[in-house]
Amino acid sequence: MSERTNNTEKAKLFQTNLDLLAEQTLKTGFMDNNIGGIKYSGGDEVKIPKMDVDGQANYDRQKGYVTGAVNLTYETFKMTQDRGRRFTLDAMEVDEAAFIPTATRVMGEYQRTRVVPEIDAYRISKLATYAMGVDGDTQVRYGYTVDNNIIKEIKKGIKTVRENGVDGEIYILATFDTVSAVEEVALGKLQSVTFSQGGIDTRVPSIDGCPLIEVSSNRMYTSIQMLDGKTVGQEQGGYKKADDAKNINFLIVSKSAPKAVTKQDIVRIFDPETYQDGNSWAIDYRRFHDLWVLDNALKHIYVNVQEAK
Repeated sequence: MSERTNNTEKAKLFQTNLDLLAEQTLKTGFMDNNIGGIKYSGGDEVKIPKMDVDGQANYDRQKGYVTGAVNLTYETFKMTQDRGRRFTLDAMEVDEAAFIPTATRVMGEYQRTRVVPEIDAYRISKLATYAMGVDGDTQVRYGYTVDNNIIKEIKKGIKTVRENGVDGEIYILATFDTVSAVEEVALGKLQSVTFSQGGIDTRVPSIDGCPLIEVSSNRMYTSIQMLDGKTVGQEQGGYKKADDAKNINFLIVSKSAPKAVTKQDIVRIFDPETYQDGNSWAIDYRRFHDLWVLDNALKHIYVNVQEAK
């Protein structure tokens, strides 16, 4: 087997493992199951189906059925998040035998501590933006400090989403402080449900049958700033809370509303003989992603924020 082929096999192994890790650890991973019917042919564009059907009509015993129309259209969306990094491992410190275990730890840590939180924060902030953009502020509660009315507040949000036509699954993303307040008020009476993601089943508390998913507060912003990794002060990369952002207490969303796509580009591995900028192994990681909510699902989101409007 040639060195190039060997590196290709290593890259495939990394790509498979990293994709599984992302699916299992994203707090918003349930949104990735909504990509059925999406058309993707490479690049940064996807086509998302949107369907409308006519309602019920009277059946005529002589003439039979009234013909209805099915209107299936595709909206084209452009993925705006194109992110990545190159990591190098010095050949004097990491030989070929140690490359796989060392690189696995490095890339696993990178994805767990950097990639996954950033994707979660981006998705949550974008959902919050959609909710706050609905006319009349029907999908947002501003200026709420978590107190012993927290369960009533969450139930209000669930009811708002339900009354807007959601009969299917609903998820609640909440900060640790919010979940703690819920548990204190409930006094151990919360029912648990099974939350499945990435082939792993987890028991989580629920309110009205809706899973309550704990999310760290540094992913719960209404707006974030992506750091480019090059500008002075942004060299570390990642993201930070935007200057105009508000803090989210909890966000309620139907499972079907977000259309989330995340695509990992081919992981590229260069051995020290090939990499020209140093006597090092080099690993290129690139992932692009985005999230959209179609117009007919904008009211299937509800967000509760700490600050006033």
